Amino acid sequence: MSQKQTLSFQAEVAQLLHLVTHSLYSNKEIFLRELISNASDACDKLRFEALENNALYEDKPQLEVRVAFDKAARTLTITDNGIGLSQQEAIDNLGTIAKSGTRDFLSRLSTDQKTTATEQGQLIGQFGVGFYSGFIVADAITVESRRAGVPSEQGVRWTSRGTGDFEVETITRAERGTSVILHLREDAIEYLSTWKLKSIVAKYSDHISLPILMRKEEWKEGEDNQGGEMVLTDEWETVNQASALWSRPKKDITAEQYQEFYKQISHDWEPPLAWAHNRVEGSTEYTQLLYVPARAPMDLWNREKKGGVKLYVKRVFIMDDAEALLPVYLRFVKGVIDSADLPLNVSRELLQESRDVRAIREGSTKRVLSMLEELARMERDEAASDEDKAKYAKFWAEFGAVLKEGLGEDTANRERLAKLLRFASTQADAPSVSLADYKARMKEGQEAIYYITADTLAAARNSPQLEVFRKKGIEVLLMADRVDEWALNFLTEFEGTPLQSVAKGAFDLGKLQDETEKKAAEDAAESFKPVLARLKEALKDRAEDVRVTSRLVDSPACLVVTDGGMSLQLARMLRQAGQKVPESRPVLEVNPEHALVKKLDGSVHFHDLAQILFDQAVLAEGGLPEDPAAYVKRVNALLA
Repeated sequence: MSQKQTLSFQAEVAQLLHLVTHSLYSNKEIFLRELISNASDACDKLRFEALENNALYEDKPQLEVRVAFDKAARTLTITDNGIGLSQQEAIDNLGTIAKSGTRDFLSRLSTDQKTTATEQGQLIGQFGVGFYSGFIVADAITVESRRAGVPSEQGVRWTSRGTGDFEVETITRAERGTSVILHLREDAIEYLSTWKLKSIVAKYSDHISLPILMRKEEWKEGEDNQGGEMVLTDEWETVNQASALWSRPKKDITAEQYQEFYKQISHDWEPPLAWAHNRVEGSTEYTQLLYVPARAPMDLWNREKKGGVKLYVKRVFIMDDAEALLPVYLRFVKGVIDSADLPLNVSRELLQESRDVRAIREGSTKRVLSMLEELARMERDEAASDEDKAKYAKFWAEFGAVLKEGLGEDTANRERLAKLLRFASTQADAPSVSLADYKARMKEGQEAIYYITADTLAAARNSPQLEVFRKKGIEVLLMADRVDEWALNFLTEFEGTPLQSVAKGAFDLGKLQDETEKKAAEDAAESFKPVLARLKEALKDRAEDVRVTSRLVDSPACLVVTDGGMSLQLARMLRQAGQKVPESRPVLEVNPEHALVKKLDGSVHFHDLAQILFDQAVLAEGGLPEDPAAYVKRVNALLA
């Protein structure tokens, strides 16, 4: 047996342990859910590794989790016969942050003041730090483990009191797998009870697809007129259903069971918005149990974070985050897919190439879109409850920007996705307007769906380009998500009506402008030709063209790009991301009725006024002048 090593926790883990051991959680029992889930994961990992090396099962092919307690010693032990830990794995997984998400978890607790104590406790598992929840009830934890396939002399014991360090030593352990021994604090002795532990297992872990065993209790009569009591026997019994939830008939599963299973696989503390459970038969057979969460994870936009559902083959766990089974834009979906057709030795490469996987991906995508369509339908259903009516708006607020990615990634379902889109508009502050809503409100003679993109909704709402639309009462969709500009390249029309950016191309409202307005615009352009010529010369290095417009009412000028050109907003975003942007110049449109524009004719400061006019148009678009100091100097000179 080797000497003990005393090692220090990584800083973030030490901070987390301090938080757990010195905070009062109103829902302490979640520690058992997390430790049983970890034990189940260890068994799943053994199943997967044993596909190529059956000897890892040693002499115990039946995988299980055992929960035991000792009142005299005040200990609670959760044991699994899964993959187990080597000494280095114990150090890496239990002593350092690794990829556990501890830092994100701590950030969430310290910054989200609205998170209640109950939610704080339940958040632990969501960030992959479930092991440390044991310190909610224990003043010390001992972990004894041996990795499957290594000699019994290479077991490991890890111990910590939840302070700044932990100890590791080599031990002899006959059984493969891991035992987590909690040395309970005095205020946690309620967990030294068969009834209490069984009730927690039934609440949180009933659907784990391997048996959770506890020792049976029986009544023992007292002697010498003493009262009787329940005593533990040496017989073990299964205390959960021990069958995969998705393999059971839908009629036998309650809504509460579906919700608890979701919380188990997602480590989310909030119930899902919707779920779909189906068995698909045909050329490809599989069962899907898919959930739409109510809240976006903090790492939704982290491109390095793998997303996807859990993949099983004939109820044998294959992998977490099976990305190939759903398109990337549905990466928020949680759940399980259990296939009867995929080979057991399936790999990520095979997954991406398999015809069966393509069929599963297409079928699962349609199922998720059907769930979203049902949520959207309930939003307008007068017979639906207020809670159901609010679900789609809640979904859109959390995941709408991600769903828009599908316009470019999923050509086959683009029309279905278009119907699910929601936007703010000049007639609606909240993003609640669908394209169908917009079409139903279009004015007679209107031939396009008008929209504008900007960095923020406020910038879009106050853009000079909207002035004539507001004057005429024409609704314009307002878009401020970073993905909008890219996504709208793939959605050029909706049910036969083209989508038109108000900041692209020459201004033309077609039938919405009467002949008098068109004639006035033509006359203004003709009389303003000499000034336009001088403006073009003064701005030849900055503007592609200068022209008169009737799209402006209160502003002197605005910038637009040519049809098919890159918008000013997209160009700014690409530069901020460090990408090269093709050289292009915008078109300056001027309002000949504005006092500042009228002042140009005959002004001795023509060149300076022209530059100011252009820079102000840049500012109105949310950009910055190329030379801010020169802009300020010109304005100050004219003011003086």
